[in-house]
Amino acid sequence: MLKDDLLRQSDFELAETHISWVFLGDREVWKVKKPVDLGFLDFSSQAKRKAACEAEVRLNKRLAPDVYLGVVPVTKDDVGHHFLGGDEDRAVDWAVHMRRLADADRADMRVEEDRLTPDHVEALAQRIAAFHADARCDTETAEFGTIESIRVNVEENFAQTRQTIQAHLTPAEARQIEDRQRGFLENHQDRFRARIATGRIRDGHGDLRLNQMYIDDAGNARILDCIEFNERFRYADVCADVAFLAMDLAWHGRADLAEHFLSRYARYSGDYDLYPLVDFYESYRAFVRGKVLSILSRDDTAGAHTRAEAVQETRRYYLLALAAERRPVLPRAVVAVGGIIASGKSTVASQLAAEMGTAVVDTDRTRKNLLGVDPTVSLRDGAWQGAYRQGMTELVYRELFRRGNAVLESGRGVALDASFGSRAQRDGARRLAAGHEVPFFFVECRADEALLRERLRDRERQTGVSDARLDIFEQVVARWEPAGELAPDERLVLDTSQPLEKNIEALREQVPTWPPGMTE
Repeated sequence: MLKDDLLRQSDFELAETHISWVFLGDREVWKVKKPVDLGFLDFSSQAKRKAACEAEVRLNKRLAPDVYLGVVPVTKDDVGHHFLGGDEDRAVDWAVHMRRLADADRADMRVEEDRLTPDHVEALAQRIAAFHADARCDTETAEFGTIESIRVNVEENFAQTRQTIQAHLTPAEARQIEDRQRGFLENHQDRFRARIATGRIRDGHGDLRLNQMYIDDAGNARILDCIEFNERFRYADVCADVAFLAMDLAWHGRADLAEHFLSRYARYSGDYDLYPLVDFYESYRAFVRGKVLSILSRDDTAGAHTRAEAVQETRRYYLLALAAERRPVLPRAVVAVGGIIASGKSTVASQLAAEMGTAVVDTDRTRKNLLGVDPTVSLRDGAWQGAYRQGMTELVYRELFRRGNAVLESGRGVALDASFGSRAQRDGARRLAAGHEVPFFFVECRADEALLRERLRDRERQTGVSDARLDIFEQVVARWEPAGELAPDERLVLDTSQPLEKNIEALREQVPTWPPGMTE
């Protein structure tokens, strides 16, 4: 047998999935496709396996160009033993050849050993957002974002598990998953159509899981093993990709990092409209993982330990599919974080959003998204001129509130990062909260003038998202409208010359945040 022959050749470690044997050497890896036909993939012939290997190398170079080395033949000698390499004319199968990355850098191992940090998650979010921005997006990919196409995938999952799911769930639980996913598709067709119209259906990854992501100590992220065998699982809403990783983080007990990932992805991509869809896609992705592992649990060629482990994990994924749309974990609130330029509002808003387990929406990035420029491109003009003229600023705030509304519709709260220097702007945030019948808080960040000026001088030497500089400081201060219209229980003033943790502690007394122990 091919697997046993290759294991005898060297001190390979074997990792096994429902579709592949992965032979791990000290510095290199070879992956051989199993000769299976599962309906949604067909590796039943040597030619099909070779084509899949070639596609795997080509597609995965998008996110890990230095890892995928090529395709090598698997040959057989005169006595019938299999070997990696040799004359292609004698090939009896094919293997993907890869460089082995350090196991300690693998994201799921970092989670298990409590070494996956918010900074690591942010690096992944930034990498994936950039990947999606460059990914193919055209009329062909758009077809896979239609309700009809998504329904095909959903119904296929249910059909392919009809005879086996009862080993893991009660009939009532299985029906509940089906009813929820079907009901969401039926009741939110406008949201799916909007995703097509805004170009969010792309040639993505299709299988964004922690055990396929590596982050080294320098923060470099490499992502392996995209779906190569079926385009309809890779051509999808970017939200389906994002939800897969969020689901996997939740499965590993880190719902806080899942929400942090969503927040940072939305920030880097400008895609806050994914929020109303993400729980549906998390449920869908969890069900897919349950299906895949149920196949592995019944694979007679897999080892007994592999099958037993798959049985346990199958039920966990199915239960996660059931629970994914049960929101919220935390009570919702709208928190508007404001202040004059250099008052530290963005730092506070970013940390607060992590504490709230939600997104932060800011005017700086929103403005540049609307104008179609990179967030770090300077749009500096005189005060209230050009990109900062009154009419444009009003448009920016409308979009800020629209994005905040999308987050709230998902059952989460939202942090809004803007100056909120006028009563009209603060009233807009309050109306947003009232429309969802959730609490509203205004956090006003302050510091003495000398410190603000020092921060602005430092900013002149840096590249960042904010365009505010020292030359408009006095005009900004002069136009600030004090927030006297707010009730005392709606307003909290922070001195940002104090340590950030001290200010966050004060906010925890006012705003719903993760309970102690939830993020450990």
